[in-house]
Amino acid sequence: MGRKKETIVYPSGTFSTSQREGSMGSNVEFASGTVEHYRPRVSYYMREQAGNFHYGKQHPMKPHRLTLTNHLVLNYGLHKYMDVYEPRRATEEEIREFHAEDYIDFLKRVTPDNQAEMQACFSDFNIGDDCPIFDGMWDFCRIYSGASIEAARKLVAGTADIAVNWMGGLHHAKKFEPSGFCYVNDIVLAILQLLRYYPRVLYVDIDIHHGDGVQEAFYNTDRVMTCSFHKYNGDFFPGTGAIDEMGTGLGKFFAINVPLQDGIDDRSYTQLFKTIMSAVMETFRPGAIVLQCGADSLGLDRLGVFNLSIAAHGECVRFMRRFGVPMMVIGGGGYTIRNVARCWTFETGIVCGAELPPELPVTVYKDFFGPDYSLHPQLSGRVVNHNSKAYLNALTARILEQLRYLKGAPSVQMQEAPPDIQGFLDDQERRDRDLAADKQREQKEDRAGKREDVAEFYESDRDQDQEDGGVDV
Repeated sequence: MGRKKETIVYPSGTFSTSQREGSMGSNVEFASGTVEHYRPRVSYYMREQAGNFHYGKQHPMKPHRLTLTNHLVLNYGLHKYMDVYEPRRATEEEIREFHAEDYIDFLKRVTPDNQAEMQACFSDFNIGDDCPIFDGMWDFCRIYSGASIEAARKLVAGTADIAVNWMGGLHHAKKFEPSGFCYVNDIVLAILQLLRYYPRVLYVDIDIHHGDGVQEAFYNTDRVMTCSFHKYNGDFFPGTGAIDEMGTGLGKFFAINVPLQDGIDDRSYTQLFKTIMSAVMETFRPGAIVLQCGADSLGLDRLGVFNLSIAAHGECVRFMRRFGVPMMVIGGGGYTIRNVARCWTFETGIVCGAELPPELPVTVYKDFFGPDYSLHPQLSGRVVNHNSKAYLNALTARILEQLRYLKGAPSVQMQEAPPDIQGFLDDQERRDRDLAADKQREQKEDRAGKREDVAEFYESDRDQDQEDGGVDV
């Protein structure tokens, strides 16, 4: 790989969670507002190798930001309030749950050494300056995707209330191709895991770029609501995210887009976010939340044009945490890496309920954070705010009107696994699942000829309440 391997030196202490009190249940009344005194069980996913990959010298995406973040998190002592995991890599089969087989085959085979031989395929798979071929690319995809899949399964198992994976959040990747520095869409893979258990999943995106890959994947289902706060003028990448992109078919009105102009400030952004997300939570009532925390919406970002401070960005995380709903918190964009690391460290503290001192702890990367060495540097004021009060009020009114069309949260007939959303499963899997569903719907006769509904429990060799007969999710 292009970057010399770096070793994380863990501070004194253990990864024990004994200092943390037990978490609250998730039976939260949304109408009464957010939950105070919430003490969630937090799991944190990190893998040392993830920060050693290198897109290229001039490329704005720098995975090294993950190394900076982990060093700050550990040296602040936040590991004492979380369960810290080194996740396994995603398998090819798991990635195939969303991505096309020929695209996966391409990712597996292409390397910097053979890219000249495979260049004829580049136009088919959108390979170029934004999405270059780099050493270890397939391994990088498996690492960050595996972490998001494991985080989702941790929530489903009920052994964590909040799962944090700063390696993930690559929201632009499409089923057939990479896009916007993103090769595998770990968010879609994680949501598919959550749908195996939760009737409804809410995806919230505070990256400056529209979460187009996730929206596209779930555009025609009412089981996933996508809500993206982003810059939009028709030209800014990826060019999607207009307010009238609302979903289609069963998913009509379940895509929420909040298009913003340059320079939005802390007060305007947080007020808008809280107003819209309060209405979304009240209307949609999700069983789980996936919160993408792209840090390119911060002021002074290399590719960004907003004026948000780290405190305001973190306030969005704090607000969603208070609902007490199982939540995945993941990374995303962010190209001024010293500020990305500060932001994600601050937000790790928020999910843990820890107050972090403003002076950064000493790490081997101290020089990245000079000259102020502060958790909260001054980031606002570079860009004029073009979001007038009248524009934001009209935007809010339009979105609240869209939510009123939903007339409450959709009901869902739960199955062992989510339905085939947009053809993600191959034909054989689909046939097998249809046959299994047909069998489950049938009424069965017992020996006396009495017809029993499949939902009833009874003592026989078909007993549904046997100790060893559960389904692994």
